[in-house]
Amino acid sequence: MAEVVVHTQLSMRMRIMALMSYLGVLVFVPLVMNRDDQYVNFHARQGLVIWIIGIVAIFVLYLPGLGKLLFSFLAMMVMIYSFIGIISVLFTKAWKLPIIYDLSTKL
Repeated sequence: MAEVVVHTQLSMRMRIMALMSYLGVLVFVPLVMNRDDQYVNFHARQGLVIWIIGIVAIFVLYLPGLGKLLFSFLAMMVMIYSFIGIISVLFTKAWKLPIIYDLSTKL
């Protein structure tokens, strides 16, 4: 398992790119623009997994019966993980989010 390199001095551009990783469809901006920065790439990969879970939640809504309940659970999960990710970026940390990090390493 590779260690995440955390820079002591992050530029404002890197912070904004990492922050955009947790703002829904904006995850594609850091994924496309920052291939070589490990800090931004770490957050972008986790943000992509969170975004995919959000898309799955929308499709789950159409399931009869438990669809609404499962949607509520997944939507809450997306909001909580996005909030934790944003806090991680604001503190210039690279927190490995449970479940999300494991899935992001497989991308």
